[in-house]
Amino acid sequence: MTGYKMPKGFLWGGAVAAHQLEGAWNEDGKGVSVADVMTAGSVDKPREITHGVKEGKNYPNHSAIDFYHHYKEDIKLMAEMGFKCFRTSIAWTRIFPNGDDKEPNEAGLKFYDDLFAECHKYGIEPVITLAHFEMPYHLVEKYGGFTNRKVIDFYVRFAETCFKRYKDSVKYWMTFNEIDNQADWAGKFQTMTNSGYFVDEQENPEATMFQAAHYELVASAIAVIKGHQINPNFKIGCMINFTPFYPATSDPEDVLLAQRVMQFRSWFSDVHCWGEYPKAVEAYIERHGYRKDITEEDRQVLKDGTVDYVGFSYYSSNNVSADTMTIDDDKIDIPAVTIANKYLKQTDWNWTIDPKGLRWALNFLTDRYHKPLFIVENGMGAYDKVEADGSIHDPYRIDYLREHIIAMERAVEFDGVDLMGYTPWGCIDLVSAGTGQMSKRYGFIYVDKDDDGKGTLKRSRKDSFYWYKNVIASNGEDLGKEE
Repeated sequence: MTGYKMPKGFLWGGAVAAHQLEGAWNEDGKGVSVADVMTAGSVDKPREITHGVKEGKNYPNHSAIDFYHHYKEDIKLMAEMGFKCFRTSIAWTRIFPNGDDKEPNEAGLKFYDDLFAECHKYGIEPVITLAHFEMPYHLVEKYGGFTNRKVIDFYVRFAETCFKRYKDSVKYWMTFNEIDNQADWAGKFQTMTNSGYFVDEQENPEATMFQAAHYELVASAIAVIKGHQINPNFKIGCMINFTPFYPATSDPEDVLLAQRVMQFRSWFSDVHCWGEYPKAVEAYIERHGYRKDITEEDRQVLKDGTVDYVGFSYYSSNNVSADTMTIDDDKIDIPAVTIANKYLKQTDWNWTIDPKGLRWALNFLTDRYHKPLFIVENGMGAYDKVEADGSIHDPYRIDYLREHIIAMERAVEFDGVDLMGYTPWGCIDLVSAGTGQMSKRYGFIYVDKDDDGKGTLKRSRKDSFYWYKNVIASNGEDLGKEE
């Protein structure tokens, strides 16, 4: 199938997060992160978030796929696919084990020196997220995470340390991963991974979210300002989980509700890109008395620290119906108003498959922000089977990615979208963030490990490995044959 050639310099690659693949959770001075206190779950069973590491619990991120000791082998496989870039994160607790440490951990800094050098050896550009669900757990217990303004300074110290250390080896940065996940302010996983607090310990969870997110946005803006001072050539972006919310019908109530939900999902990136809060959200915050601590200095920092580009994940779309709630209820509970889309199929983990929604997303973000875009996550969790001869046939993954690449390429070719690159999620199998499973696989590279932590960790190429290699080699023109 013939696709469209992407612009010269387009960044084809893959994406991961440190806590989901590195392992070595307590080696070389690394401290405990929020990911290290999350147990294994499943599609039906949420991950438990424990107060500290408890004996006898299964914490899959502790060992993950041991990328910490296998990174040279893994980067070589990515180079074989022709990666132009590799998106990963710097584990905050490798650099500042407790988060409020005065001095960084040299062993942690050295690991990323070596990792980035290995990438450059093959001409692969590192694309680095600073905070990817890896806040030091000490900051949770001592300060309440980002509910405390003091944590802004700890994050900025971490960011500035990384910017200075890697100013000549990393060009592309993002400040916070999927910061807008916490729009679902009642979700335990969302509030812990985004802001570092236990939602069930908050008197008013929605108010807590607005205040914590404000501190994060200020921290991000300060980091952008300092990053550009350290190296004016840095490209520093935000990172959001972009999910289109369609109205279930053409009933104006559904249309208005969909608009409101999009406002309440998009305000995080609005602040990142515009440097100010959008009118609807500002009015909502003031009406309810949320986010009591905001200063004129904060507002100026937000203005001065807008991002260079919008990085985003795209996995699926959602439908919303006013049958359960309307905008006049003046309280938006996004999960409560979301319904299934009868026109679309779902994955085994009940995620809607909507390739055309990616083109919608690219146009929406272009119209809203007028900034370059970067698809830094896209993929489909699926069960993979290893055949007797060791081969792994994953046509479902190829089909999913092909259709999304078609949508992406048409947005660039026909709609004029300024797109920097495309990095499918979990390019090598890793621990699922949401469920803690290994069996929810995304990668082009299979890792022999099961949900119980058993396996040899042997790496194997799936059929999608060779398919994606051809896509990159053709700069998007060769999309292979449909099965």
